[in-house]
Amino acid sequence: MSEVTGRPAAASAGPTSRPSVIQLVFREKGALYAAYIPLLQDGGLFVPTTREYKLGEDIYLLLSLPDDPQRYPVAGKVGWITPANASGGRTQGVGVRFPNDEKTRLLKNKVEELLGTQLQSAKPTQTI
Repeated sequence: MSEVTGRPAAASAGPTSRPSVIQLVFREKGALYAAYIPLLQDGGLFVPTTREYKLGEDIYLLLSLPDDPQRYPVAGKVGWITPANASGGRTQGVGVRFPNDEKTRLLKNKVEELLGTQLQSAKPTQTI
């Protein structure tokens, strides 16, 4: 099961606020598989949350992968929203699109390497 802890970023004095920071901890590969979004060109993850987000909103993830002590910072954007009471019993949350940069490409490769053949699985996920 993945573990999500988040703290809303403090609103700044100006008209824009800082992106929220969410710690996303995957303790097992099955949870990572359920959250990973290979359909997005640069990759992405589903983040279960009850907080309201808008499409395109900045979101900052601190990602922990199974059996890896390192935390990976990801400055993503909300790519889709699963609202409360979504059909099919889907979990409320947002899909976070990874940025198109070298550091995140390496992270995407690491996630896909971890998941291996599971990426071709027909098992349902929390994603699109």
